[in-house]
Formats: sequence, structure tokens, C-alpha cells
Amino acid sequence: MPELDVEFTRSQFPAFTETTLNNFIHIENAGGTYACEQTITALTDFYKKTKVQPYYGFEPSLKAGQQMSLARTRLASWLNVLAEEVHFGPSTSQNTYVVAQSFRNYLGPKDEIIVTNQDHEANIGAWRKLEAAGVVIKEWQINISTGELETNDLVSLLNENTRFVAFTHCSNVVGSINPAQEWIKLIHSAGALALVDGVSYVGHGFPDIGELGADMYFFSLYKVYGPHLGVMFIKDDLNQTMPNQGHFFNHDVPIARFTPAGPDHAQIASVNGVIDYFESVYNYHYDDVHADDRLKSKRVNHLFKKAEKRNMIPVLELLSEKTSVNLIGKSEPTQRAPTISFTVANQEPADIARLLANENIGIANGNCYATRLMDALAIPRDKGVVRLSFVHYTSSQEINRVINALDRIL
Repeated sequence: MPELDVEFTRSQFPAFTETTLNNFIHIENAGGTYACEQTITALTDFYKKTKVQPYYGFEPSLKAGQQMSLARTRLASWLNVLAEEVHFGPSTSQNTYVVAQSFRNYLGPKDEIIVTNQDHEANIGAWRKLEAAGVVIKEWQINISTGELETNDLVSLLNENTRFVAFTHCSNVVGSINPAQEWIKLIHSAGALALVDGVSYVGHGFPDIGELGADMYFFSLYKVYGPHLGVMFIKDDLNQTMPNQGHFFNHDVPIARFTPAGPDHAQIASVNGVIDYFESVYNYHYDDVHADDRLKSKRVNHLFKKAEKRNMIPVLELLSEKTSVNLIGKSEPTQRAPTISFTVANQEPADIARLLANENIGIANGNCYATRLMDALAIPRDKGVVRLSFVHYTSSQEINRVINALDRIL
């Protein structure tokens, strides 16, 4: 298997040659990645050439609609799902809220749903609001010693009244890649639906959603080198049974049923840029031009994860050696993403972030919208954690600078 050529990937991102970002290291990719050149070009071209109402009969309108439809089809192919199962919205927080409104008319008293306290609030709060409609909310709680969700606890919560379970594919704080496929099978065996938040996973490679078997899967493209757009997969048969949230006359249009407001045409079209980037990575590293998109996706996923694992090792080793550091999540790079959070005895996360910013290194600090997780781990919400998050385009030189800075500061 080839190794990822990091310099090639970096050449696809204008941020790395932007003079105002000289010497800056972006280690806050969990909050938003850089946009690739292909996304920027697609977005710019749409605004220049086709910024009209799409799907009418005149040429710019036709081209606009074609680009939007093509983006949906291409993304679906890389996710191994049907095009009509892909929905776009402003963000994952907005998408989960819209779906929750549909569930409000779909669920009844005594129906139960299970949420976790490991997730970002986008995959908790919208579902918890259903309690006002009589739905019973159960919480799948982390092991406070590890920050992990445990399968046995899920099994004990499932029963004949469970209608769905909402959990994260990858925690945006703990960093664990959860065994989604295993949990989905358990959930389905109980007759319930599986709703998976993939926001903190997909930046590290597209999942094979068809293989996972999720009933719904959410992620955000601004964390996958693209525009500020949320993506929502909904199984076609489930879509057809849930109450329509779009205009009444779109009741029979699958891709419009969960889009109550008009989609951002340019941003949808620019999703082609994200796929163009993934295609370019594949074509640079592989000669098999006849591979289907599912195989391409798996191979690019492997390239990304292998490169990220290599960079994770020295960071995790340093943090594990520091006796003042409380590392949250696994200390080994196996089954975790390069989203690494920690607290430090007698040092505030905000102070550490400020010291790193003084060295031109950008990280996150705070609760990272995971306040329920902070509560469970007895971490003050207003202080939170230090969070480092990198992706495949982060270079070993950048990692070395981060390690050296942390070694001095901690």
C-alpha cells in the first residue's frame, strides 16, 4: 500500500501558500479544516457563471442545476448510498433539529430514545427536546475513568420501547472511534433505529455508510475541506415514513422533505470540489483507474488514517510522559482520531492556548460544545480542555513544532 505524500496534499490547499498565514500551524481542524483549492474554485466559478435560480431552461440555470445534482450524486457514490438519501442543510445542528421536529410527529408517549453524554450537543439537545412531547429520554453514560461508551451499558438500556439511539462515530473531545457497525447491529436487533453523528470522523476519511448500516448519518463539510454545509444521510424507506418537514408540495420529493428552507445552491455545487480533491489524492497514489468510488473511498481513508496515526504517536507519547497532564481518551493511536484533549494541573486551558498562539500555533480550548461530557468528567464547563486536532495534511515538521512548544509550556 502506498504512503500518503503529504507535500502533494498540502499543494492542494491555498492556505499553505497564503502569505498572511506564513509560519502559522493550524491544529484546530476539529472545529473546521482548511478548504481545498478545488472547493474554492468550484464556489468561485458558481458565483461567477451560474449564480441564478437553478433548474430552469436557460443555460446558466441549467448548468447551476447540473452542478448541484452532480455534487449530490458524486458524494453519494463515495459514501456508498443512493443520491436521494443525501440531504444538505446549513449545519449538522440545524439538520438534527429538523429531523427532531419530524420525530415529534412520529413518536408517542412511552416511546424511548437513547442519547449519550459523550456527544457534541448537536446530537443530544435536539433529541432531548422531544421529552416535551412525552418521549422518554434515556442516557447512555460514559465510563468516567476512560471517557468511553461501553457496549454492555447500551445493551442494558435497549428494550421493546426503544425507537432510536443517537451516538457519535467519533467523539470531538475523547477522540475515540466508536465501534459503530457493532452498535448499529445491536440497535437493529432491538428493533430500533441508529442515528450516527459522524462530524468528528469524516474529516479523516469518508465512511462506507452503506456498509455501516446506519439509518441516519450526519456530518459537516466545512470539517471535510469544503463549504459550511451539513450533510444528512437518511435511508430511503425511513424518509418515506417520516412526516415531511419541507413545503407541502414537496411531500413526494425525497431530497426536499427535510429542507424547510432553500438550500445554498453555490455551496452544494462546491461539494464537487471536495470530491475532486479526494479524486486527486486517489489518482496521485493509485494507478487503478477502473476502481469504483467505494474502493477509492476506502483507499483514501486508509491513506489518511495511516498518515494521521504516524503523527499521533509522538504527541500521545509526550502527553503521557507529563505527570501534570490528564489525557482524555486512549493513549494509543489505535481506534482513535487525531483529536487529542487534555487538562493540566495548575494550568488553565485558556492560558495554554494563549501561550501556543504566541508561538503561532492555533488550538481549541473550552468545552467544545460537549458540556454534558465535561460534567461527567468533572471538568468545569467554563474552563474545559485543551484540544489539539490535526488531519492528513498536517506535516511532521508542524507536529515537531507543536511537541517542542508543548514540552516547554507544560
